[in-house]
Amino acid sequence: MSISNPNLPKSILAFRDYSTQMFVHDLLAGITVGLVALPLAMAFGIASGVTPQAGLYTAVVAGFLISALGGSRTQVGGPTGAFVVIVAGIVVRFGMSGLAMVTLMAGILLLLMGLTGLGAAVRFIPRMVVIGFTNGIAVLIASTQIKDFFGLRTGAVPSEFLPRMRLLVAHFASLNLSALALGLGTLAILLLLPRFTRRIPASIVALLVCTGVSVLFHLPVETIGSKFGGIPRGLPPFAIPDFHAEHILPLIPSAFTVAVLAALESMLSAVVADGMTGDRHNPNVELVAQGIANMVSPLFGGIPATGAIARTAANIRSGARSPVSGMVAALTLLLILLVAAPLASYIPLATLAAVLFVVAYNMGEWNEIGAIFQMDLAAISVWLVTFALTVFADLTVAVGVGLALAALLYIYRIADTTTVAPVTDDYIRDGLPHVLQGRIVPAYVTLLRIHGPFLFGTTEKLVEATVNLEAFAPVVILRLRNMTAIDATGIHAIEKFARRLHESQRTLVLCGAMQQPSKLLSGKRFLDCVGRENIMPNVQAALDRAKEIHLEDGQLPVAG
Repeated sequence: MSISNPNLPKSILAFRDYSTQMFVHDLLAGITVGLVALPLAMAFGIASGVTPQAGLYTAVVAGFLISALGGSRTQVGGPTGAFVVIVAGIVVRFGMSGLAMVTLMAGILLLLMGLTGLGAAVRFIPRMVVIGFTNGIAVLIASTQIKDFFGLRTGAVPSEFLPRMRLLVAHFASLNLSALALGLGTLAILLLLPRFTRRIPASIVALLVCTGVSVLFHLPVETIGSKFGGIPRGLPPFAIPDFHAEHILPLIPSAFTVAVLAALESMLSAVVADGMTGDRHNPNVELVAQGIANMVSPLFGGIPATGAIARTAANIRSGARSPVSGMVAALTLLLILLVAAPLASYIPLATLAAVLFVVAYNMGEWNEIGAIFQMDLAAISVWLVTFALTVFADLTVAVGVGLALAALLYIYRIADTTTVAPVTDDYIRDGLPHVLQGRIVPAYVTLLRIHGPFLFGTTEKLVEATVNLEAFAPVVILRLRNMTAIDATGIHAIEKFARRLHESQRTLVLCGAMQQPSKLLSGKRFLDCVGRENIMPNVQAALDRAKEIHLEDGQLPVAG
């Protein structure tokens, strides 16, 4: 098999032109990301209702396999916040053996998705659903950390949101001021340090400083050692979990949800990596790697894993050049397990809770909510139902109902834009400004068109058609005359395209939007992104606007 085969893991393809200089970059980036992942892996383990070492074992084993076998050059894998809620629920109902079975089954599903090319089906999850359960997961993660952040003495905390909040309110008088001070101190470091430097991982500084303060002043706070007995030193232990056949059927919905979340988050993370590096990931190879990683993880006491957006971004910002950096990150955590694991027993749980507060805030995509309320009532309802079911019911139910509602909304949008009417003189006259025939498209303009509904599942076509922006002229006109419908996913895709063009010193002009798209494209956020002055009623007006832009900024090169 040729080393140029695009279906090989990116770790193999990277060695075609690998150099010592690239290894140095990968080494430094990997060590940095390993340190960043240290508190996160432990925090995700604790929040998931398992031990902190389970999170570390996942970051080591699954993280190494995802980088070694995956289809992205800079993707970093491991435990993430997306799984916290569902993993905690599985552990409560079925124990660690049930969690191992779910992780294994999800791995098999991911493997099949990658081998059959079904990874592309992840595109068909609409943005309203993604944002809905992302918002919901963020709220649930934050709610699970209130007890440790404030040092409350509550006993066992319910897994359901409302009973949990009632219990926390009832026991708020047991507030531990020392734990609260450590939590606030951690938040201060996490939020303020990145404003001064991003070279030093804020989470590691917060971990070291707050743990040091706790030990130095003998603060009466709960720690990893007091709750879990510390973290054992040594390699992740290999053991075949106890599987119970009677649990297979009840756990299939949970396995499906874990697989969908893993596929979705890994693809989102890979797309973020592509945008930051200019590379192009192979989604099917990536899903095969995710599947293998999740099949192996429970054999070493691990939990579900996927691509981690924040750690992937940190990896790239730290100078990563290839998947070697992700493997180095996993080996860095392994070295910490072998050498310094006993020291983790001193880490205050309030510090890890603060770390997860920041994670929950960052993953919540709260800035999207304003744009959601500029959509129509049907789209808002899909988001609201998905969010409410995630928080108050169950993530598996939320994903299923959200997808069903989105499918119905898709059918409604298609039906709503289908019309049958006679061709009249007015219709012909109104269509003349939109006709392309006979118009001269100057060299400083690239003309693109969207034909048909631009809804979830179709937006990737815009990305595929605009991979090489260097071939585009300084002004890009996107003709929407034949775009019959659009949704939040489509709007988000055009916003991303506009930002990409702006970063490459190009301008996007839209023209000819029909009634339904025109209404949704008039939201303030979209207009701020594209520019109200760059939305034209027809192609002739768009060509006139392109001429204005060219005259205003005549030094821009004209693409040949």
